[in-house]
Amino acid sequence: MRKTTGNIVGQFFGGLNCYLRRCMFAILSVGPVPSHIAFIMDGNRRYARKKNMEEGDGHKAGFNALTCLLRYCYELGVKYVTVYAFSIDNFKRKSTEVQSLMELMRIKIEELLEQESLINEYGVRLHFIGDMKLLTEPVRATVEKATRVTAHNNQRVLLICVAYTSRHEIVHAVQECCKEKLNEVQALKEEKVANGAFSRIDQGLKGNDFDLLSQDSCKEYRNAIKSCSIEVESVARNDGLFENNIENHIGNDTEAETTLYNGLVELTEERKDIQDEFPFIKLADIEKNMYMAVAPDPDILIRSSGEARLSNFLLWQTTTCPLYAPTALWPEIGLRHLIWAVLNFQRHYFYLEKKKKQS
Repeated sequence: MRKTTGNIVGQFFGGLNCYLRRCMFAILSVGPVPSHIAFIMDGNRRYARKKNMEEGDGHKAGFNALTCLLRYCYELGVKYVTVYAFSIDNFKRKSTEVQSLMELMRIKIEELLEQESLINEYGVRLHFIGDMKLLTEPVRATVEKATRVTAHNNQRVLLICVAYTSRHEIVHAVQECCKEKLNEVQALKEEKVANGAFSRIDQGLKGNDFDLLSQDSCKEYRNAIKSCSIEVESVARNDGLFENNIENHIGNDTEAETTLYNGLVELTEERKDIQDEFPFIKLADIEKNMYMAVAPDPDILIRSSGEARLSNFLLWQTTTCPLYAPTALWPEIGLRHLIWAVLNFQRHYFYLEKKKKQS
C-alpha cells in the first residue's frame, strides 16, 4: 500500500515539475531562443572524489546530468547541442582510465539508441565530431551504427566531440582544402595542356631557363641582351671591324631584341592570366571542411566547474559566443544554470548579433 502511494506521489510531483518547467520555457520563448548551445563537461572526476565515489562513477553521474540537460534544451526549442565528451589530450591519461572511458562511451551510446530514449523521443540526429580513427574498434563501430541509425532524424541534432581538439580540426580542414585545390589545379592544367597553352609556356621556360611569372625576368633578360650588344660593339670598334655596318648591326640587334622582348611579355601575360585562374584557399573553403560544418556556430558556451577557458574546444566557432562558467561540477549542473545562461544570452542578444555582422 505504501509503495503504491509513494509511486502516485512521485508521479504527481514529477508531472508538476514538468508542467512548471514547460511554463518557464514558454516565458523564455518570448525572447530570442538560442539555436545552438555547447557544453564543456568538466568536473566528473572531482565530483567522484568529492562524493567518495569510485573513479568511473563520476562519469556515469555526468551522463545522467547530460541526459537531463538535453531534455531541457530540446523542450526549450534549442535545435543543436554540442558536448565535449573526450579530447585527444585525454589519451595521455592512464591506459586503464582511457580504456574504461572508451567502454563507458560505447555503453552510453548504445543506451541513447534504445527505443524509449531521448534520441527517439525528440527525433535527434547524432553527429560524432573528431578523428574517429583514434577510437578503439568497438567504440568506432558503435559510433558508425549510431550515425547510421539516426541519419533520418531531422528535428534536433546532438554533436558529440570525441577524439577532438580545435587545433586538430583546423589542421584537418586546411589539409582537406589543399587536397581539393590541388585536384582543381591538376584538372585545370590538364585542360590547358589539351588546349596547347601550357605546352607553349613550358617550351619558353625550358628554352630561356628563367621564371616567367614576373616582368622582372623579362627585364633582366633584356638587360643581358643590351650588355652583350654593348660589349660586341666595343670589341668591333677597337678592332676596326664592321665600321660601315655597325649602325645596321645595332639596328638589327635592337629590332631582334624588341621582337624577343615583346614575345616574352606576351608569354608572361598569358602565364599571369593562367595564374589568376588558379584557385586559392579562402575562408569559406576552410569553414566548409571543418568537422563542425554540420551545425551553425554556438550561441552559448557553458563550461561547468567555474573554469573560464576553452581547453582547445571550438576555438574557430566561438569568436562571438558568450561563455558561461558556473562553479557547479558537471554532475551538479541543472535547470537553473541553463535558464540563467539563456537569460544572459537574451540580455546581450542584440549586441552579439551586431558583433556577428561585423565579423
